[in-house]
Amino acid sequence: MKKIIIADDHEIVRAGLKQIIAGDSDMVVAGEATNGQELLEMVRKKKYDVVLLDIKMPGRSGLEILKQLKLEQPSLPVLVLSMHPEEQYAVRTIKAGASGYITKETAPEKLKEAIHKVCRGGKYISPTLAEKLADSIADSRNNPLHEYLTDREFQVLCMIASGKRITDIARELFLSVKTISTYRQRILEKMHLKNNAELTHYVIANGLLE
Repeated sequence: MKKIIIADDHEIVRAGLKQIIAGDSDMVVAGEATNGQELLEMVRKKKYDVVLLDIKMPGRSGLEILKQLKLEQPSLPVLVLSMHPEEQYAVRTIKAGASGYITKETAPEKLKEAIHKVCRGGKYISPTLAEKLADSIADSRNNPLHEYLTDREFQVLCMIASGKRITDIARELFLSVKTISTYRQRILEKMHLKNNAELTHYVIANGLLE
């Protein structure tokens, strides 16, 4: 029996996932976490076979939690389940150690298939994501500019483009307004952009918004 822990801050999402998993006699939801820190504490105390991780939760970002998980328990498979399209976070999560990336629109049978595959030590990656990974490895000189941002810079980029103010972003990420402003300046410099309008246009044009 595969023991699964779900990390998602939305109760309705966790309930839906539990219902899907309950339909498979070979797996059971053995734990639930509502944020990254809670997840880390739970996996330190108990053994699980798979982590279903939402990439966007309160506090530390899902990418940070993923990296910490892989540092502490490198053999524990992490399947990232996200509302964001592949273009936004998929390549980053796989490079950070995730065993797979699927969106929350994925059919129940595909989700169960993904869990079984990562439990066997495999990777669950769509053909389009596999192509993106291959391209990013083949010739990094041709990578889009946003791929040169750090994970935190990329997160701030998407939040600014979604219309959030610096103060809102700072509060949501538990960082100072000055720190977020510094991230914004770095983003503009790295991507050769002048202002938020150009930044937002870039994000939309590259399909990075959910």
